[in-house]
Amino acid sequence: MVGPLMYSEIAKWWPLLSSPEEYEEEAGFFTGKLLDASDEPPKTVLELGSGGGNNASYMKKDFEMTLVDLSPQMLEVSKRLNPDCEHVVGDMRTVRVGREFDAVFVHDAIDYMTSTADLAAAVETAFVHTRPGGAAIFCPDHIRENFKPSTEHGGSDADDRGLRYLQWTWDPDPHDSRYTTDYAYLMRDPDGSVRSLHDRHECGLFGAEEWSRSLRTPDTFRS
Repeated sequence: MVGPLMYSEIAKWWPLLSSPEEYEEEAGFFTGKLLDASDEPPKTVLELGSGGGNNASYMKKDFEMTLVDLSPQMLEVSKRLNPDCEHVVGDMRTVRVGREFDAVFVHDAIDYMTSTADLAAAVETAFVHTRPGGAAIFCPDHIRENFKPSTEHGGSDADDRGLRYLQWTWDPDPHDSRYTTDYAYLMRDPDGSVRSLHDRHECGLFGAEEWSRSLRTPDTFRS
């Protein structure tokens, strides 16, 4: 699951592709959802699939964050942004940190669960790390009912480097449980040289009922 270049070969470019400043509003939204869903205000939060730590850079103002990601390279990016947070290399399907948290937060890294078995395993990981009365929230980019093909573009410059990207999200086979996002990167190094890369991401696409079934483990979450 570390396969995409975004999280391995070019992870050090992540802040130019998706800058922390873009996350302030959504991090505030997720913080509010965690507060609303918990029986009392959470103090400790486990984030599964934390990536470069952009959401955590804001959420750590309200919570003690423990950040788990499959990619060591992305965790290195996050450590520079969030040196005050605990970082753990692990797969959200199987990782066990060894303690419970007041809440568990899973942002769009849940999209990389490409089968219902993977999705159920990630939900189980969240469950075993959530204290009784705590809460977990899952934030997929798409469910089957609202999926639409789309394109995006963006990027930024810093430290004599620049990155621009085109993003194309599409569903090659509407009858399976996956969709595809293709990225084209144009990257300028400090010496002025420019290179381009293509990066394909295979993601899971599940309907609302499939999500509900995954969350219906007895005595676990309110879906």
